[in-house]
Amino acid sequence: MKSLIKILAIAVIFVAVSCKKDTAPNYQYMPNMYESVGYKTYGENPLYENGMAARTPAEGSIPRGFVPFDIENSTEGYDIAKATLKSPLAPPIPLDQFDAEDKIDATKDRVDYERGGPLYTIYCAICHGVKGNGKGKLVMREKILGIPSYDDVGRAINEGSIYHTIYYGKNSMGSYANQLSEEERWQVVAYVLKLKADLEK
Repeated sequence: MKSLIKILAIAVIFVAVSCKKDTAPNYQYMPNMYESVGYKTYGENPLYENGMAARTPAEGSIPRGFVPFDIENSTEGYDIAKATLKSPLAPPIPLDQFDAEDKIDATKDRVDYERGGPLYTIYCAICHGVKGNGKGKLVMREKILGIPSYDDVGRAINEGSIYHTIYYGKNSMGSYANQLSEEERWQVVAYVLKLKADLEK
């Protein structure tokens, strides 16, 4: 009896394998999922009355979360930012003066090096170096040249000039306006100024 079951199982497997034909296409049970109609992004589409044309936003509207930056991307704009732009973040509270019972103004963001440090490491340290001395990995491998240290006298950077450079980029450095929110940019600015102060000691 057991040998008969084995023979039948082998026969079923043999029939199944012998009927398989690699050159014949398989059955498609839901062909619309495999062969869907490819619509062009802004082309005609019967599902929409006006096609898929992009809708023009209302005049004067800005994207959610976007804060316009009124200083232009030019040398004059850089000089204006350097002279007038100040950080909206409140300075950090020194640990020796911190009292848990003191009421901190919760409506104002504070400089937080624990947030600015990792952001600096992600976006800036590869070129500017972990210490801000212009010796990042790309510089050490000679992929990029001419990155000065933050404490170079000729640079004389301040919070306005750093923010303008992060927002628009400068020379071979590109803009980081899309990668960092406004508050994150100011945190990075504060961290860069901390590195500058550490280098000048």
